Amino acid sequence: MSEERKKAVALSYDAAVHEAPVVKAKGAGTAAEAIIAAARQHGVPIRKDPSLVELLSKVEIDNTIPEALYAVVAELFAFLYQLDQAAKQETEGEKG
Repeated sequence: MSEERKKAVALSYDAAVHEAPVVKAKGAGTAAEAIIAAARQHGVPIRKDPSLVELLSKVEIDNTIPEALYAVVAELFAFLYQLDQAAKQETEGEKG
């Protein structure tokens, strides 16, 4: 039996520049580990979703995601937004 290789995809979204999220990095094995390590180092939330990673891996780097993935990626971004807001409230609570 072989162990399944770790995979990762990094997305970026700037509504002023692109109409949809863009694949900024992708990889498997050590490349995936480097993407995950960079995300952690920069405080970027990580969400484990092997099915979504498999679909996003088919998109070329610097290309926008296909329209068929808009809804699922929107859910992901909503989840990340909630995490960001919770972290901000926690930080503000510590200051007060």
